[in-house]
Amino acid sequence: MEPTPEDRRAALLDILKTKGLLELPEPVELSSGAMSRFFLDGKKALAQGADLALASQCLLDLAAASGIEFDAVGGLTLGADQFAHGVAVVGDKEWFVVRKQPKGRGTDKYVEGASLEGKRILLVDDVITTGGSSLVAKERIDAEGGMVVMASTLVARSDEPAETFGAAGVMFVPLFTYTDLGIPAVGTE
Repeated sequence: MEPTPEDRRAALLDILKTKGLLELPEPVELSSGAMSRFFLDGKKALAQGADLALASQCLLDLAAASGIEFDAVGGLTLGADQFAHGVAVVGDKEWFVVRKQPKGRGTDKYVEGASLEGKRILLVDDVITTGGSSLVAKERIDAEGGMVVMASTLVARSDEPAETFGAAGVMFVPLFTYTDLGIPAVGTE
């Protein structure tokens, strides 16, 4: 019998808690600049192919449950790369990544992979605390003619991303939040 979306989501949460969640003795700085003793290593948690495939299917389930159809998936490198590739393979979509800086040679582009012109985009990242980095990616997607129809993440580490994306007019639906992991929101520790 095929697992339900709820079964897949529960299995993915278990993987995140056992393979990626660390409680450290001292706070570390996150990419948002905030400090936390809890660190979620989404890349390590999903390093096994079957775990990445599960997370990718969960993102597809989430988009479908949210009534979202999309053509291409991606976001800012390095947090989006595994989902861009995984969702593209599992869901037969196009993938792309957004560079932090153009390469300075060759085509010198910010966006690599699929052409985004006229495409509906699922914007992804592995862990989001504020959403600021993903909004940089959104600006570059907009400049390429793509339309972000939904933003998502493996885990939202605070409530701020919902506000950030809401202010930008983008639907934000995380797979999990800090409450699902049983950890405090960043900034409240």
